[in-house]
Amino acid sequence: MTSGENVAVGRIGVIGDIHAQQMRLALALALLEARGVELIVATGDIADGPGSVDECCKLLAAHDVVAVCGNHDRWLLAGTARDLHDATAPGDISETSRAFLARLPRMVEIATAKGTALLCHGLGPNDMAKVGPDDYGYALDSNDELQNLLRNGYFRWVINGHTHRRMVRAFPGLTIINAGTLLPDRSPCFLELDFEQEIALVFEFCPDGTIAPVPTRIALS
Repeated sequence: MTSGENVAVGRIGVIGDIHAQQMRLALALALLEARGVELIVATGDIADGPGSVDECCKLLAAHDVVAVCGNHDRWLLAGTARDLHDATAPGDISETSRAFLARLPRMVEIATAKGTALLCHGLGPNDMAKVGPDDYGYALDSNDELQNLLRNGYFRWVINGHTHRRMVRAFPGLTIINAGTLLPDRSPCFLELDFEQEIALVFEFCPDGTIAPVPTRIALS
């Protein structure tokens, strides 16, 4: 697990599952940089969508985005699950993009102004693990990855994706922040996290691909 920043950051831009949505990715990066966030992160799944993985990798690299590997990126590199809808063919990405995806870590630890955050795709090292807004009772008690994070007590925040469902959900000592996705049929959005004020700003995309002018504010605690 690598370290995203040595100095604690106060405001972070978060982009969820990208799925080759290069146009929305470019708009999100431009807005977040214009707002002066200290760091931009991405939760993985750059691959498998109708757009260009190459262009997405170029954008992430050019804007120094701290990204992790998602299960779709892992599958693309291994040449598996290529019968999925909108799967990226291994031959459709450049060697530069392949190398970029291969370098992505599973997890990144980030020091924030209000405690340590874990950037991952699923939960911890398991890129297929998840917790949703409707999970309660046994679904939580039997979620080994979630329970490990709660028992460990090291992380104050988990920033993840995978489910394509935007979510801020607090557990004792741990808040999970799911950035959602850029996919057009899944309420596409991205986030700005202000850890000092403990507020998330949700920037939603309109059906025409533009960004809604007024973000939604969600408390992080």
